Amino acid sequence: MTVNQKARAWSPRPLGPSITTPRASFKRADWLKARKSPAPGLMTRAESAESWLLQRCGRWSSALLSGFSEPFPCCRCSCRRRLLSGIMVCFRLAPVPGCGFLLFCLVLGTVSSYALELNLTDSSKATCLYAKWQMNFTIRYETTDKHNKTVTISDFDAAAYNGSVCGDDQNGPKIAVQFGSGFSWIVNFTKEASSTSTYLVDSISFSYDTNDNATFPDAKEKGVFTVNNRVALKIPLNDIFRCNSLSTLEKSDVVQHYWDVHVQAFVQNGTVSTTEFLCDKDKTVTTAMPIVPTTAPSPTKPVVGSYSVVNSNGTCLLATMGLQLNITHDKVASVFNINPNTTNATGSCQPQTALLRLSSSNIKYLDFVFAVKNENRFYLKEVNVSVILVNGSVYSISNTNLSYWDAPLGSSYMCNKEQTVSVSGALQINTFDLRVQPFSVTEGKYSTAQDCSADDDNFLVPIAVGAALAGVLILVLLAYFIGLKRHHAGYEQF
Repeated sequence: MTVNQKARAWSPRPLGPSITTPRASFKRADWLKARKSPAPGLMTRAESAESWLLQRCGRWSSALLSGFSEPFPCCRCSCRRRLLSGIMVCFRLAPVPGCGFLLFCLVLGTVSSYALELNLTDSSKATCLYAKWQMNFTIRYETTDKHNKTVTISDFDAAAYNGSVCGDDQNGPKIAVQFGSGFSWIVNFTKEASSTSTYLVDSISFSYDTNDNATFPDAKEKGVFTVNNRVALKIPLNDIFRCNSLSTLEKSDVVQHYWDVHVQAFVQNGTVSTTEFLCDKDKTVTTAMPIVPTTAPSPTKPVVGSYSVVNSNGTCLLATMGLQLNITHDKVASVFNINPNTTNATGSCQPQTALLRLSSSNIKYLDFVFAVKNENRFYLKEVNVSVILVNGSVYSISNTNLSYWDAPLGSSYMCNKEQTVSVSGALQINTFDLRVQPFSVTEGKYSTAQDCSADDDNFLVPIAVGAALAGVLILVLLAYFIGLKRHHAGYEQF
């Protein structure tokens, strides 16, 4: 069996041409080892892949994203090849379709989230299983000081697919993914004995190891924990299953999120089907009767939610805010209050950038991208939004040239009054009781806040100075005219 699989990484938007990217390094030793003792029939593919890498990764290229007026540089690719039990495995970084112009590289240093893609082929090199999807996991665990703590797993850059099989007469197909330190995820498929036209997504299991001190540094219980979820989703045999909507599995202390899912476990004749079998949420989206308000309603103030992003070093981003989206699309105004109780928060932290991504059943993603400027301050640089409107259509927009929520590094930005982030003429985001700290978070707590009222004070200072100067000038003029009048009066008396 030959396995051809890719772990894709993409960024909602690159952070601009000012980012400098270090030269990626290639593990040449692994390549030489593979070429000295290749699996039968794989030498030609190995040489071909090496040629591809030299052509695609050995130079800088530029691309122009749809909606952007400036080109930005594409960094060198980072790929690696190795042989696992005679199976060729090639990981390649590439953007998810729909981000704009197709890129063959990942801009290092930008904010990333990851999509996974797996293509299994049988002994005759015909595709037998195909899957592409996005996912993340939120794990709650008890700390040594008897507190509950959560960690979000969303980095699948180094994912492996050992154990993934097409299946045979005795065993069904299986997708097995290993990532991070001690994480594994397995999906089992089975054919129904009573039907020759359908099969089942039978079960999903997820395992994690709290002995990983980088992810669970203060876990009270150490060991490997596994969560099994019975799915029993029936899919037509000749269709590809698609579910772009957010799906959630929750059991014990683990919440699993999936979206942009495409899977066909029993590929017929080596060709992935173009006929889609939609999940119920996608059917609802596409068939829902339009409920179009003629004017924007006046919703109540949104509930204030607390969000955080955790990486290997602990909590790296904190945000507390009430959010309200004001969208005008096709001359119809819509207002959305974001409910933090049904909203999932993920993201990532880099030295120069940080991402907070919010998603829910009707919000595919709402990205807040922060950046460092002048090495001593941070600000909100970018917002990316994709929302499912009440009529079932999807509204998406991005702005990478914002300048909001400016504060010194090592502090947080706070604004209790209502603020408006103008993403475009058609989209404004209202924030309430806002406090954010995307960098330099210590012990999971906010640092000293810079209040937005200080901005108001900054405007009052020049106004006060100008008013004082105007007053002095008026007094001088009055004194001059009074003195001049007395001077003329004295001449008349003499």
